[in-house]
Amino acid sequence: MATDWLLTQNTRMREQNLFNWTLPAWVVRLEDETPDGTTIVRTVNTCPMASVCKNFCYALEGAYRYPNVRRRHERNLRMVLDTPLLWKQRMAAELRHPRYQPDPERGRAGYIRIHDAGDFYDDSYTLAWLDIMRGAPSGLTFYAYTKEVSRFRRLVETNQPTNFKFLYSLGGKEDHLIDRTRDRYADVFPTLTQLEAAGFSSQAASDILAVDGPPRVGMTANRPRKQLTASFGELQRAHDALAAERRTRQQAKARTRH
Repeated sequence: MATDWLLTQNTRMREQNLFNWTLPAWVVRLEDETPDGTTIVRTVNTCPMASVCKNFCYALEGAYRYPNVRRRHERNLRMVLDTPLLWKQRMAAELRHPRYQPDPERGRAGYIRIHDAGDFYDDSYTLAWLDIMRGAPSGLTFYAYTKEVSRFRRLVETNQPTNFKFLYSLGGKEDHLIDRTRDRYADVFPTLTQLEAAGFSSQAASDILAVDGPPRVGMTANRPRKQLTASFGELQRAHDALAAERRTRQQAKARTRH
């Protein structure tokens, strides 16, 4: 019988000997039946800080929509929501398996990516991951891209495990909180030419750039549902500027009424 692993690999990760933990992306509808036959419906946003990025998200299309893939991702989310202690125990135990341990002769680097879909959507989930990292076998390195800037400022930056590396990811509601002179961050571009012109380093050759690579890591759009006309960061700046203009007009109207 095949092992029911929590950490998996897609084709690209297999080529790079990386492993990944994932959740279903963005707003998820979970339907569960109770013993008495009642159907309980829950709506969970696993990417609460997503903004313009959700319009082009690769994790909302393609293989991520296959029923077997979707079921697995929803299984992961249910574990985190309904049995968080069991999930932590299973994850901690699985990380001790030899397949995750660094082995240069076999090309194993010992890197674990947290979320190729989903994000650190609440405090308790984020803290659980920090506990898992601290208890992981030596030699393993965890990494993540995240749009949860304020949450990471509060919970992670002040108490960051030594085996955890992360980049902030542009295209979210908290882009304005990213310090581009100090923080490492990532952006998604329509083309490699635009990526390089903006001064970013492409991670096409290896996602390990996210671990100890340059301060600005870029990637090109992976067959987005809509045509990407600018980078996520540029689109978010335009989105935020329009929102600010609307607020200014609304405030001006409110003042004229009084």
